[in-house]
Parts: sequence; structure tokens; C-alpha cells
Amino acid sequence: MDRNKKIIKASIWGIIVNLILVAFKAVVGIIANSIAITLDAVNNLSDALSSIITIIGTKLSNKRPDKKHPYGYGRIEYFSSVIIAVIILVAGLTSLKESIEKIVTPESADYSIASLIIIIVAVFVKFFFGRYVKKQGKNLNSNSLVASGTDAISDSVLSLSTFVGAIISFIWHISLEGYIGIIISIIILKSAIEIFKDTINDMIGVRADAELTKELRDVVGSYKEVLGVYDLAIHNYGPNKMIGSVHIQVDDNMKAKEIHRLTRRIAIDVYSKLGIALTIGIYASNDLEENKKIREYVGKILSEYKNIIQIHAFYVDEEYKTISFDLVFSFDEKEPEKRIDEILEKLKKKYKDYNFNIILDTDISD
Repeated sequence: MDRNKKIIKASIWGIIVNLILVAFKAVVGIIANSIAITLDAVNNLSDALSSIITIIGTKLSNKRPDKKHPYGYGRIEYFSSVIIAVIILVAGLTSLKESIEKIVTPESADYSIASLIIIIVAVFVKFFFGRYVKKQGKNLNSNSLVASGTDAISDSVLSLSTFVGAIISFIWHISLEGYIGIIISIIILKSAIEIFKDTINDMIGVRADAELTKELRDVVGSYKEVLGVYDLAIHNYGPNKMIGSVHIQVDDNMKAKEIHRLTRRIAIDVYSKLGIALTIGIYASNDLEENKKIREYVGKILSEYKNIIQIHAFYVDEEYKTISFDLVFSFDEKEPEKRIDEILEKLKKKYKDYNFNIILDTDISD
């Protein structure tokens, strides 16, 4: 709740600041007959609208989980970012059209000292406010606020270019309105595309942050009973709700109550330190001398394949005459299933009395 209140508070300030800038820039743009300043005012209006959408998205994402959505509505924040990107994209395309028309049919702008002062003040206001919003977005893990802050900083650069054009027009009476407008439009469009890209990546699912996965591995691996940490996966259901899974390797002589006690301690530790609800699976390990020899031979066979980056969950079950392990190939390997068939054929020549269970795993390492 505290996070949502802070996001909404920053967004409300965004609405207030941008509406004030819209009013000043619109008046200056109309009086000075400046398309660049007018477009800058329109851009600030789109920023105010973005802040409104951020507030709505934050409110909706805070809805409690229900039967249809058991993990809650946190991912609505990503849709908010997409809507903001669309607004920025439309603003960029509109300003591009207007700027081209200004080049084709140029009109002289008429700046005053007062209008120049208003423009430069707007530059500083937008820059420092953008830094504030972006910092809040990073602290609160809010894509929408980060997008708004980044856009605001870009706006300050655009306003600065408008100011430079106004100075040139004021002193030398050379109109660069349309050309500056095109530069503004391109930067606005670039910003929209970057927000689209980042948000769509979050929606599709990307590799977890390397620092976070290292912290998680360190916490899980810090227990003396844990002999290995594998198959780490982290899924987010919104910027502030993460669910993960991991396999740990333990000695096969551990009793069920000991495993239960260990996994509960790890899960509570991970949640308290990293805020991740963790599901823990178990791989058994036996260190019999004969099993070590089998493992060494398997390792020798696997060393012939350059795209194998890890083997884990190795276990020899003498009672059922089964050898099982997981293989992780790099994404450079185009036919991992075919490689597994080859490996299986080689191993069966050596160990005819055993059945093999080889599972293809995914490379989610850092």
C-alpha cells in the first residue's frame, strides 16, 4: 500500500507540473506564433495524461486476488506503460506532421524576452522533475514512473533545443521552427519505441536480473545441507510480486521431516530477504564409489559436446537400475534432442543393464 501511495503521489505532482507548463507554453506558443513551443506544450499535455493513466493502472493493479486471477492484478501496470507509450507515439507522429507542414509553408516566429525566460525556466523545471520521478520509479520498481521520468528528462532536452531555436530567431531572425520540430518529433518517437520494447519484454518474460539471481542462489546455498542449487526460475506477476522455483541437491539419507524443515527455513529466509515466494524441489545425491566412476564416465562422454554447459541432478538408483540426470545446453545448440540421442547411445554401450532418464533443461544461468 505504501508503494502505491508513493506512485500516486508522484503522478499527481506530474499532472500539476505538466498542466502548469502546458498553460505557459501554450500562451507563449500562440503569442509568438511558434510551432516548436506549441508542440512542446502538447507534449506536456500528453505527459499529464500519462500520469493519469499511471494512477488508474496503480489503483487497478492493487485489486485483491480472486478466483479468476489468483496471483492478483499486478501486471496491469505493464499495460499502463503500453498505453503511455501509445500516447507518446501519437504525440510524436502529430508533431512530425505539423513540423513538416511548417517547413513547407514557413511562418516567422516573434519571440519576446519574457517568452524566452519562460522557456528556459520550463527546461530546468522539467529536467529536475524528471530526475525526481525517474528516481521514484526505480526505488518503487514502477515501469510507468520510470517511463514518465525518462520522458520528462527527454522533454527538457527538447525544450532546450526550442530555446536555442528561439534565441537564433530572436537575434538573427532565422526561422528553424520546422527543423527543431522534426528533431523533437524523432526524439519523442524514439522514447515511445524504447518504452514499448522494455514493457513488451517484461510481458513476454526475460532472464531474471543477474544480481537478484546471485542473491537468491547465495541465500539458498548458504545452508550446509544444500549440496547444489539448480533450475532457478523467477516469474513476476507485477513489479512487486515475484514467485520462484528452485531445486536443491541433498544427501539421499535425509529423512522427510529433515527435508521439510530445511525447505521451510529456506523459503521463509528467501521471502523475508528478497520478497520471493519460493517453491523448492529436491534432487538426491549418493556418493558411493561405484556411482562416482559412472559419473566420471558420463562426464567424459559429455566433454565431447561443446554446447553442453551443465549437468545436474545426477543419481544412480541401483534398486531400479536407473541412471538419471539433467542436461543444460547453450542456446547455440540447434538440435539438443539429437545430441541427447547420441549421448544415450554411447552410454548404453557401456552400461547395458541400466535404464537412462536424461532430461533436457533450459539455460537460465547468468
